[in-house]
Amino acid sequence: MKLVIATHNAGKAHEIRALLGNLTLETIALHEAGVVEDIAETGNTYAVNALIKATFAAQATGLPALADDSGLEVDALGGRPGVYSARYAPTSPERWAKLLAELKDIPWEGRTATFRCVIALAVPDHTPQTVEGVCQGFIAFAPKGQGGFGYDPLFFLPDQGCTMAELSEEVKNQISHRALAVQKARPLLMALLSS
Repeated sequence: MKLVIATHNAGKAHEIRALLGNLTLETIALHEAGVVEDIAETGNTYAVNALIKATFAAQATGLPALADDSGLEVDALGGRPGVYSARYAPTSPERWAKLLAELKDIPWEGRTATFRCVIALAVPDHTPQTVEGVCQGFIAFAPKGQGGFGYDPLFFLPDQGCTMAELSEEVKNQISHRALAVQKARPLLMALLSS
């Protein structure tokens, strides 16, 4: 069975493919399914945006589609950048600089943050479903690490003693917000495979 991963973000597509690794699925990215246009994320929640993307991809391709919407919620900023994480500034380095500037006077104990991911699964002629994964951490004082993408170099995990970007892919794919959401989505996908 083919499953469309409804994203044009190469890092996100790679991560989701790795997380789905041992399911008997052929995963294809949006562009591989012939969908080249960007899907507008017009919702004000992760769930709405994930549903918009998954539903659009399923309707455009006639195939089951999985989409995620995720973001970084910083407690000292009232949960910002949140659903607007990818649009907080034009590039990752600019997003890091803006975030660090906003937190410049915040001490370590006040730099708590949550990575949140909602995954939507849309299948033609079925009601779409969503699941959520969260990961708790702190915003580091400077970016560190070469792995991952997005805010990973700033997201410090106390249990690991490093940022998300310093983790091996194997460890990240067990503990990240996206990994936890995909784990919850797996039973939905397995039910789909068996139907």
